[in-house]
Amino acid sequence: MGITDYAQGELGDVVFVELPARVVRSGQGESFGTIEAVRRVRSLRSRVGSHHRGERRSGRHPEIVNKDPYGKGWMVKITLSNPADLNALMDSAAYQETVGK
Repeated sequence: MGITDYAQGELGDVVFVELPARVVRSGQGESFGTIEAVRRVRSLRSRVGSHHRGERRSGRHPEIVNKDPYGKGWMVKITLSNPADLNALMDSAAYQETVGK
């Protein structure tokens, strides 16, 4: 799991990513880390109840989030607590409509 290309573009140059070093449990909507760009810091929130383990590459090389958000820029590996949570997520077309793309 990571952030969308649209989100990284809105943030600007990512300079720091703080992710869990060990497996942590997050409920739907809860924070599991932070992402810092040149002018702002944002909380990373889980959209599903899950267990998270941070990806070290994103923490050591935060610029990869800007360069490849859907590939090497992923941030956490998750195990779903309740697979039915996926039903509440937007698909790509709904997300694009929401952000005005």
